[in-house]
Amino acid sequence: METANRTFDLRDAYDRMVAAMRGRGRVLVAFSGGVDSGLVARVAHDALGDDALAVLADAESLARWELAEAVSEAAEIGIRLETVRVSELANPQYVANPTNRCYFCRQELGAALKPLAAELGFHAIADGVNVSDLGDHRPGIQAMNEAGFWHPLVEFGFTKSDVRGLARVLHLSFFDKPSNACLSSRIAYGEVITVEKLQRVEAAEEAIRALGFRVVRVRSHDGVARIEVPRADIPRIVDPEIAEKVAVALREAGFLHVTIDLLGYRTGSMNEGA
Repeated sequence: METANRTFDLRDAYDRMVAAMRGRGRVLVAFSGGVDSGLVARVAHDALGDDALAVLADAESLARWELAEAVSEAAEIGIRLETVRVSELANPQYVANPTNRCYFCRQELGAALKPLAAELGFHAIADGVNVSDLGDHRPGIQAMNEAGFWHPLVEFGFTKSDVRGLARVLHLSFFDKPSNACLSSRIAYGEVITVEKLQRVEAAEEAIRALGFRVVRVRSHDGVARIEVPRADIPRIVDPEIAEKVAVALREAGFLHVTIDLLGYRTGSMNEGA
């Protein structure tokens, strides 16, 4: 959805989004700790102060390091943060891991946030969906639409690069934070999701990040780990010394076989051929 030679006035879009936030009176932000919802939380806080609230859904598929970073980022923004516990694995449709798994995840999110917003008197639930998300396989967006979530970044024309640009202008330390997705997105469609599999993926990715790889995905295919890192990092991860450490760590995490994807990291690779 990015357009070549496109011009976009970040400051004007910011001002208009602030005005729209104020027009809604009180806004609850579905906060994940990513740069998109982080920017929405910052704008909501700028516009509304204590009439803005960030809510983080803590589910089985949320890595512990991501939870910690989200808490830190909310503190940096200055917005009030509440954490609600949700159980995606309580939904058998989610556990079955169909290609529209994200739809059931976002259904659970809506079921948690809508009553909370009503109870606390918030008039809108804003999320971090941006224009660049609209061209991808995102069944979760359908569920958010059905729940009545507001997409301010879409309304005001923000692409992913615009989000990072304004986050940088606003001096958010996480403006260049790599995109991430829930741990369930690492498990091949049709393979049942369990807590043990999610923990195995989390441990595997944590071990690889500890070796200095900032962006990594460990895709799980019935006991086989398919590791994705940016193409520029492939020579380093296949270096015999590093490769040995990676293989040992992932076998200790519970994977039977460890492979490197020679195409490198790309978002949504589990959708290829799905």
